[in-house]
Amino acid sequence: MKHPNPMTYKMQETIWHLWKAGDPMANISKVLSKPPATIFSYLQYHGGIRPRLRSRSLNSLTIRERETITRGLASGDSIRAIARQLERSPSTVCWEVNNNGGSSKYRAIDADNAAWKRGKRPKLCLLSINRQLRDVVASKISDDWSPEQISGWLRRHHPNDENMRVSHETIYKSLVIETRNIFHKTLRKHLRTKRKFRQAKAHKVGSRGRIVGDVQSTAVLLR
Repeated sequence: MKHPNPMTYKMQETIWHLWKAGDPMANISKVLSKPPATIFSYLQYHGGIRPRLRSRSLNSLTIRERETITRGLASGDSIRAIARQLERSPSTVCWEVNNNGGSSKYRAIDADNAAWKRGKRPKLCLLSINRQLRDVVASKISDDWSPEQISGWLRRHHPNDENMRVSHETIYKSLVIETRNIFHKTLRKHLRTKRKFRQAKAHKVGSRGRIVGDVQSTAVLLR
C-alpha cells in the first residue's frame, strides 16, 4: 500500500523529530512548507507511530560483493571461484546469481535494488498469520473490549499456547497502522481513545496552537 502523500526521507525525519518533541501539526507544516492536511494524512497513515528504520542484515551481500560477482561472471569464473574470492559459501553466490537473472543477465545494481526491496517488505506479525487469534481479537474489539483486556483474557485462557497470545501493543498497532491491513478500519471506532492516531508523550492538552522551539532551527533538519 502506497502512502497517498509521499515524503522524502529528510521530510519524514523532520516530521517524526518534531512530532516526538510535541510540536503541533501547524508548526510542522510551516517547517516543511506543506499543508497541515498533508501532515495529518501522513501521521494518520502510520497511526502516529514511527516506522522502524530499515537496515541490511550483516549477512547480506554488499554492493561491492555483487560487483565482484558481476566481474567474475563476465570473466568466465566459476561460482566456486567467485565464492572463494568473496569468502562466501558457493550456495550463497549460486542463490544470488540464480535469483537475479542467471549468469548471463546478472547485474550488481539490479540485484542490490531487488535485495533492498525485499528487505523493505514488512515482517508479518502473529495477528496477520493466525486467523483463529485474529478472529478472537476482532470479535472482542467489536464488543468494545480494550486491547489490554483482550491481551489479559488470552493469557488466562491460553496459558500454554503461545500462538493464542498477543500483547496489547500489537493489537493497538494492528488497529491504527494502515499499512498492516489486518483489521477493517471500522473496528477503530471501538477503541476507547477516539484519536485518529497516537499522540507523542510530549503533546499536552491545549498545545494545539503552541509553537514548540524555533521554526528556523528545526528547519535545519531538512538541509
